[in-house]
Amino acid sequence: MNKFKDLQNLSTDELNAQEQEYKQQLFNLRFQLATGQLEDTAQIRKVKKQIARIKTALRQQELAE
Repeated sequence: MNKFKDLQNLSTDELNAQEQEYKQQLFNLRFQLATGQLEDTAQIRKVKKQIARIKTALRQQELAE
């Protein structure tokens, strides 16, 4: 997982791409949860936090411009 400081150094396009990847991963985790295949439910929370970090970094870049 990336830390917030690492995310601040990425470009907007890279952040958007990572956000899409994490959203897809979150969808897959939720699907696994619904079908009873997910063993580590804490993974959903980690992915959601990572998406929030990315959105925060995007917002900071937006305000800086």
